[in-house]
Amino acid sequence: MNKLFIKNARVIDPFTDTDGTFDILIKGEKVIELKRKERKGKREKGRGRESERVIDARGLLVIPGLVDMHAHLREPGREDEETIISGTTAALKGGYQAVVCMANTEPPIDNIGIVRYINEAEKACDVYPVGAVTKGLKGKEIAEIGDLVNAGCVAVSDDGMPIIDAFIMRRALEYSKQFDIPLISHPEDLNLSVGVMNEGVVSTELGLSGTPSSAEEAMIARDILLARFTKSRLHIAHISTKGSLELVRRAKEGGLDVTCEVTPHHFSLTDDFVRTFDTNFKMNPPLRSEEDREAMIKGLKDETIDVIATDHAPHADFEKELEFDQAPFGVIGLETALACGITYLVKPGFMTIKQLLQKLTINPSSILSLPIKGLVLGEYANITIVDINLEWVPQRFLSKSSNSPFLGKKLCGKVLYTINKGRVFDWKD
Repeated sequence: MNKLFIKNARVIDPFTDTDGTFDILIKGEKVIELKRKERKGKREKGRGRESERVIDARGLLVIPGLVDMHAHLREPGREDEETIISGTTAALKGGYQAVVCMANTEPPIDNIGIVRYINEAEKACDVYPVGAVTKGLKGKEIAEIGDLVNAGCVAVSDDGMPIIDAFIMRRALEYSKQFDIPLISHPEDLNLSVGVMNEGVVSTELGLSGTPSSAEEAMIARDILLARFTKSRLHIAHISTKGSLELVRRAKEGGLDVTCEVTPHHFSLTDDFVRTFDTNFKMNPPLRSEEDREAMIKGLKDETIDVIATDHAPHADFEKELEFDQAPFGVIGLETALACGITYLVKPGFMTIKQLLQKLTINPSSILSLPIKGLVLGEYANITIVDINLEWVPQRFLSKSSNSPFLGKKLCGKVLYTINKGRVFDWKD
């Protein structure tokens, strides 16, 4: 059985509240030894001599594999944009051990046959499916949520196709409550969301149609009221405005079981980038104002925002090469999310690396009740090794799509190795 020895590892693990230097011995798929280094200069006792591979992690950061609770893997239906194997391989390169895939595939994940297809598909890391709230994502008739949960779905959502009918949303919350799973809300009032970018000064100057912040905030307000009425678990996807943040903050202060997430592009970029007319800056929700971006950082700092999720949304090149108002919404993010967090949150001093990792590991796992325990003896060796000081420029991706807003931009913090159930993936080159 293969053995791997990681020595001189500075381990930060939010699951176990660990921060220290350790030697880690992995045998097969599991962690079999995790020993804290007693003091500098003490002679090694040769625990790694019999290992087939030794990684000296001195000066590097060793963390549990990340968890992305919001990604679009496109399969089945749009394998030209992404497949389960290509998306999970991209996730591995980004340091992830698990990806939660959304329901808006073609056909959608609204029946146990599609859930089984995803569970049985070839994949590079763990995949947890989210079931559709309504049949066909049409917002009219509740899907068989119990069957979806029993088949392996960890949440339900009509992400990408918001539920406009408040009565259907109420019933969906009541059904999801019976199975103790969160309903993930895509907060967008389609009657207000008619633009191709954020409505504001920049959209006016560019002559592009804008979507106001109220399109997001109105739906969040409605869904919070329904969650309070039904006493259900509600998770707000890809929050992007200051007003939305205040609504979630007040809900939490009121004791409601409401959580939310933000994407890396919404805490790092603004609608000013749309001045380039580069369609890699077109996503939904759109890039917002500088005031909104600063609010996202504040929400992460004060823990109003629980999770950093990628909303990884691949598109074929020919789709993104259209004019800005014709191109589809969406950007990829699995291979750059950790680096964005280090670059835009940790390096400027807004958060510690441990606080960042909480948003990328334990919080999404807890919200979705995933069976992930971090770096623990006897558990799967799902480990990421990062150089948090290494600068790099994303130029190409393992994802089948390349629609990244960080393409060609300097980032800090690079994943050098991902260890998934004992298998070592070397990304240094």
